Amino acid sequence: MKKIDEVLKQYYGYDSFRPGQERIIEAIMNGQDVLGIMPTGGGKSLCYQIPAICMEGTSLVISPLISLMKDQVDTLLTMGVRAGYINSQMDMATYRATMDKAMFGYYDLLYIAPERLESEYFLNTIQQMNINLVAVDEAHCISQWGQDFRPSYQNIPQLKDLIRLDVPFAAFTATATTRVKEDIIRQLKLQQPYTYVASFDRPNLYFSVIETKKKSQELFRYIEKEGSTIIYCNTRKNVEAVYHSLVKKGLPATYYHAGIAPEDRNQNQEDFIYDRKTIMVATNAFGMGIDKSNVRKVIHYNMPLDMESYYQEAGRAGRDGAPSQAVLLYSSQDIITNTFLIEQGNQPNAKEKLTQITSYCKTGKCLRSYILRYFDETPTFQECEHCSNCDGETEIIDVTVASQKILSCIYRMNQRFGTGMVTDVLRGKKNERIRQFQFDKLSTYGIMADTEEYLIKDIISFLISEGHLALSGDKYPILTFTTTSPHVLTGKEILSMVRKIREKPQKLIEKQTVTETEYDVSLFEKLRELRTKKAQEIGKPPFVVFTDRSLIDMAVRLPKTDEEFLEVHGVGESKRTTYGDEFMLVIQQHVKGRNE
Repeated sequence: MKKIDEVLKQYYGYDSFRPGQERIIEAIMNGQDVLGIMPTGGGKSLCYQIPAICMEGTSLVISPLISLMKDQVDTLLTMGVRAGYINSQMDMATYRATMDKAMFGYYDLLYIAPERLESEYFLNTIQQMNINLVAVDEAHCISQWGQDFRPSYQNIPQLKDLIRLDVPFAAFTATATTRVKEDIIRQLKLQQPYTYVASFDRPNLYFSVIETKKKSQELFRYIEKEGSTIIYCNTRKNVEAVYHSLVKKGLPATYYHAGIAPEDRNQNQEDFIYDRKTIMVATNAFGMGIDKSNVRKVIHYNMPLDMESYYQEAGRAGRDGAPSQAVLLYSSQDIITNTFLIEQGNQPNAKEKLTQITSYCKTGKCLRSYILRYFDETPTFQECEHCSNCDGETEIIDVTVASQKILSCIYRMNQRFGTGMVTDVLRGKKNERIRQFQFDKLSTYGIMADTEEYLIKDIISFLISEGHLALSGDKYPILTFTTTSPHVLTGKEILSMVRKIREKPQKLIEKQTVTETEYDVSLFEKLRELRTKKAQEIGKPPFVVFTDRSLIDMAVRLPKTDEEFLEVHGVGESKRTTYGDEFMLVIQQHVKGRNE
């Protein structure tokens, strides 16, 4: 049996494990069930891949998306690992050939979707295989308390009756509260699992919440042609509007949502993964399991519905450990839209989750601390000095009187209208609808004429998030009272709201995203060009050849020999043999030209 530290160096090119990885691997290899909760980019896949390489037999990896399987298998193959996958897009001949190879023990790892467990042929075949591990990726999908519940995941426990009793089950997920963690253990029937919960902190990510009334203008402050960027929008309509605005500006963008024809959707995804287009605009249908390590920015154009979704999506930036950004563009309209969507749905605890993400957007305290506390982790700092709140300024304003005026107006309008109409009446607008309903005769007409429109809408959003207002209506969101509305109206509750008064200057944000280690940028670009060329030759995404972090490390170390090249982050024996000579030649030529 191979030693795990030797495999780590030989295949992955790393000198040491990240926190928790070694103990998880040892537990699996000792036959113990495992639950690993590690943030995106925390190295979950290595925890089941190394045991698969070391142990006799085949590890079965259950993964939710075809794109995830393909990316991980491509990466493993370049490292010299025998890996394969089965998905619904295979023709029958390829499927049968793959299963024949699996049955005869060819693969170290075989990736499948949970839906495959509904196939009687597949279940009969794996009973004849030497399965040494069942690894469940994105394990939160089995829990109805998780943000991506998939009923097909509930077929997984049946595997315990089909394979040897001593085969360990290892479950992994990036985001899980205590309740979701307990549900994963119960649903997967894990037996006294070794449980490791990593720190949810991502020090290489710079978190920003930017409150803005003009998102389309704000967006362009954060968009660059270089470096991969994902922009998440909450609707297909927004995706297409943002995509077209980017293309109009001449930016290399593509887009992705469930309404696009499958062949076009796959092409757009490949354009992004292969770096043919560096900007992807998408709904949250895109990204879960996309193993693209060199995403430098994730921008949320709209506020997500919950913290779990937000942190998982934001965590797709900087998976290679290099400095990256997570930007959330937030407006008061997001709260109204999301609340209305929740009212129309039937998700458990959706309102509570929306309150948490709303509080995140409105907090004046450290964003990183807020995230860690949400995931039941006690932060070791009060201010991280690496988020927009720690680098900006906030103030606390008393909104009690303003809230009373708003509630009074809603009451006099018979709780039949939405935010826009209420705001217009409060500001004393003169339009046909207001005259039609004779709202210009109300005592509340124009009582907030001196208050800016955005602030009134912010306070309404605040009242919704605090439970003092609700949204109802089948088609259009209407503001209605809750049980606590009268308490505010009668002055029994004093309300305060945090408001940001200074944002971090853009040039400072850019400074924060430069790696702490100085490196030769022009050499990095030459190495990137070579990486693209080699990736095209083998028909794989560039990050499969080397991550950005590996190229940065080359530009710092300037390796001249095979031994020095092996010291580069993420370079193992297979990649040294395959790519070492060409990359070192570029480095040597660059150094020679610089010295002449």
